[in-house]
Amino acid sequence: MDKAIIAGKAPLPVELKAGETYAWCSCGKSSNQPLCDGSHKGTSFVPKVFKAEKDGTAYLCTCKQTSNPGMCDGTHKNL
Repeated sequence: MDKAIIAGKAPLPVELKAGETYAWCSCGKSSNQPLCDGSHKGTSFVPKVFKAEKDGTAYLCTCKQTSNPGMCDGTHKNL
């Protein structure tokens, strides 16, 4: 399996809108971090697609090492 590129070492805040669908970049190659731009094509990675349950700010992972794909869990502090 390919290894994800660490795109950053801090989460990025994203304003989510309830009911909208988002695709979190799991490979680290997206130029639209932390969201997917299709750069994973040709790799073993697929984006984590999710629908926002409520309006608000979510802190999305950029280190790609989170145990909760998409959401920051603080793993970047140990890199």
